Amino acid sequence: MVAKIKSGKSLIGALNYNENKVKAGKATLIAASGYMKNHEALSFFDKLFRLTDLAERNIRTKTNTVHLSLNFDVSEHMNKDRLVAIADDYMKRIGFEFQPSLVYQHVDAGHPHIHIVTTNIQADGKRISLNNIGKLVSEPARKAIEIDFGLVRASDKKKEEIQKLDIKPFEYGAADTKRGITNIVNEVTKSYKFTSLPELNAILNLYNVSADKGTKESVMFNKGGLRYWALDKNGNKIGVPIKASSIYTKPILKLLEDRFSLNDFLRKPFKENLKARIDKVRSQAISLEQFKNNLNKNNVTVIVRQNSEGRIYGLSYIDQVNKAIFNGSDLGKNYSAASIIESLQYKPTGNVATSADNIAKKATSASPNQDQPFIKQRANGLLDELLNPLDPNDTLPNQFGPKKKRKKRRKLNL
Repeated sequence: MVAKIKSGKSLIGALNYNENKVKAGKATLIAASGYMKNHEALSFFDKLFRLTDLAERNIRTKTNTVHLSLNFDVSEHMNKDRLVAIADDYMKRIGFEFQPSLVYQHVDAGHPHIHIVTTNIQADGKRISLNNIGKLVSEPARKAIEIDFGLVRASDKKKEEIQKLDIKPFEYGAADTKRGITNIVNEVTKSYKFTSLPELNAILNLYNVSADKGTKESVMFNKGGLRYWALDKNGNKIGVPIKASSIYTKPILKLLEDRFSLNDFLRKPFKENLKARIDKVRSQAISLEQFKNNLNKNNVTVIVRQNSEGRIYGLSYIDQVNKAIFNGSDLGKNYSAASIIESLQYKPTGNVATSADNIAKKATSASPNQDQPFIKQRANGLLDELLNPLDPNDTLPNQFGPKKKRKKRRKLNL
């Protein structure tokens, strides 16, 4: 089991996130603790008022929202009763036993998981400290629950294998658009190190998603807004865009820009290793397609940037091992599009030492009755003349035999 705790300042935001999932058929409210009614009889106002009533008893504490998720291994089949029992045990172990809470079962991911919405403000107005709650409180609780309920232990598998969504290129119409875009955007912005919006889009485009600021004349552009589009197989925008502010993790432009400088620092240690992999592949490739395919085998995705006329003007390299993207200019002049294409275009395609043998073979096939050693010797001579031309000043005077002496004209004395 993997437990994740997020704290915030908006109870209505956390509640709306889960209620919208319920409306879309992606979640179900399976339990409510600390409420006067059964969870099935609660209205949206009932759910919100119970939480905000406590939060208002401590107006000095701004962080009054706790949004938890408990994630289970894909091999585990969890019914509602078991999920509710685990949620109750977990809340008791982390000190939230007497806090009102709402438990939602989500069915929009590849693994079973529940979300719990509550507040850290108690009935007497005191707050429950959230400082290091994950390490000091939640982690011991998680390990104890794994043993008591016989769950797959997170320590037996990498956490990322349980937490990470198995994102694939989005197919418009095959799944809920907002959910599909949200999964991809959340995973990419969390995992990859990008330093600009074009770099982010280079990665998102691999999953048929694009971030868009709008045209320079638009209100959205002038206000620093951002929206995310689904793309079809040809890279064209399709459907209705999703506002960045409507996604729960808020991947808005300002937040992304704050990440650019940090990501630039975080990706530096992987630069030289990436250059070494590119150098190795470039020395063996004889075409751009082969260059891309061979790098892909080395876990490097090459993005070719070209204009509407098909002219290539840039290359980007995505290191899939270290989740870092670099433009060719970031790595150095030798890794730019012009340099790579030139090195591939003018790379010798054969061994000069065997050229004479090739000439001889062609000549032999054309005249099978001729003496082969003589042909090969003649081929070597022709090759030497082509590869090592002599100075014309040394050869021209002797090419036409000895120089003839000019006859002197006799002068006649008249």
